[in-house]
Amino acid sequence: MFKKFSLLKLAFSRRRRALRYFKKNPLLVQTKIFNYLIKCGRQTEWGKKYNYDQIKTPRDFQESVPISSYEDIQPYVERLLRGENYLLWPKKINYFSKSSGTTGSKSKYIPVSKEALNDCHYRGGRSLFASYFAQNFNSNLLRGQNFALGGSRQFSEIGADKYIADVSVILMKNLPWWARLRRSPHFSVACLPEWEDKLVRIPEIIAYQNIVSLSGVPSWNLVLAKKILELTGKKNLREVWPNLELFVHGGTSFKAYRSQFEALIPGPGMHYLEVYNASEGFFAFQDDLNRSDMLLFLNGGVFYEFVLLEELSKPKPKALTLAEVELGKNYALLISTNAGLWRYLIGDTVKFTSLYPFRIIISGRTKSFINACGEELVVENADRAVKAACDYCQAEVREYSAAPIYNGVAGAARHQWLFEFAHSPKDLGKFMEILDAELKHLNSDYEAKRHKNLNLAFPEIIIARDNLFYDWLKEKRRVGGQAKIPRLSNDRVIIEELLLMNN
Repeated sequence: MFKKFSLLKLAFSRRRRALRYFKKNPLLVQTKIFNYLIKCGRQTEWGKKYNYDQIKTPRDFQESVPISSYEDIQPYVERLLRGENYLLWPKKINYFSKSSGTTGSKSKYIPVSKEALNDCHYRGGRSLFASYFAQNFNSNLLRGQNFALGGSRQFSEIGADKYIADVSVILMKNLPWWARLRRSPHFSVACLPEWEDKLVRIPEIIAYQNIVSLSGVPSWNLVLAKKILELTGKKNLREVWPNLELFVHGGTSFKAYRSQFEALIPGPGMHYLEVYNASEGFFAFQDDLNRSDMLLFLNGGVFYEFVLLEELSKPKPKALTLAEVELGKNYALLISTNAGLWRYLIGDTVKFTSLYPFRIIISGRTKSFINACGEELVVENADRAVKAACDYCQAEVREYSAAPIYNGVAGAARHQWLFEFAHSPKDLGKFMEILDAELKHLNSDYEAKRHKNLNLAFPEIIIARDNLFYDWLKEKRRVGGQAKIPRLSNDRVIIEELLLMNN
């Protein structure tokens, strides 16, 4: 066992050296990846269609290849599922990550190549832990069990060799030996298709193990944690797992959940790291425990481009390379990957918090915002304002969603907020005053539209019954795994469904 630990430490030290290299040479690393991707793309049907043999520079790439959405690649994906190859990537692809995204209800099947697994997802994971071990020399992560809450698999009706599942399932299925050795529960249990079955089986297994880390979407980990406390009769997770030291989270902002986790895991020695890992790839991770932003992962086989949010509505949006980005601006993220996604609009927006090294925060979704009258409210603003209101009123929000109300030509619009509280504020009016004031502070467009209630009236609050959002996800068959609540919508489709269920 000592020999195995020594080999793992050696592997992580090599990964730290690679991290230092791309921090110092970010543009060179991206250039190498760009050249590699274009070379691979020339061998595909997509590459021949868009004349990849004529592409020499990122500017050539931008002029020749249009920005793509899932609808653009869907015909290729359907052919891949039927057994064709060399359409988007010059290798056979058997894995497809099923994703509905944050706001859409339509299923997407994202191709996952072996190169994407090994050079992007797993290399990104090793980089995360290499960085963590460098800051925690006495970590016990290699001496206990690491829990990861997985999604589920869908058996393909197209071909037995096509494996369709949540990306977490694909990752767990292909884990290297050293990672399988220290993860729990067994793959067959972690990937049970029904969420209710997991809530029964998983606590019975992990409640009595030496769990040292958790990972997954915060909301589902909270649900599972409460089941474990019910099973064991303990007051908090520290009593269940004394050596618990790390929660790796992603998929949604942690601001609304942090206080709940700190109550569940009291005392010193607990660390929280954010990771930006999606069906399409591993893009960023929190490399510094003293910072809240994430290091953009540059040597995982992904070439990045960035489009200013206001450019997206134009017929031909201008895309920027890494060398051209600026601090503090909202960019829609474009990716070209070693699984054959080309100039793909992933749907997330990011802001740069640091250049050289390049660090980001996820600021929202390209389709998750409110812009009823020019206020351009994004998820980052909403999450920070909700946290400020909770801190002031000593409240705790379990979930929330918001959408505009249009009161006709004569009346001002307003935002309608639907909150499910774990601990309700004593004064709801004060809660909304703080939220509104914080939004004005964070967003000058929102402040201008709220001036004297002329364009945007004071926001409205509605209290959701317990488990409303869970029931909505269950009805949509999106319970567990990477499923998450759409925070903001510019139409009323989602909130009307929620309100109907709330009544």
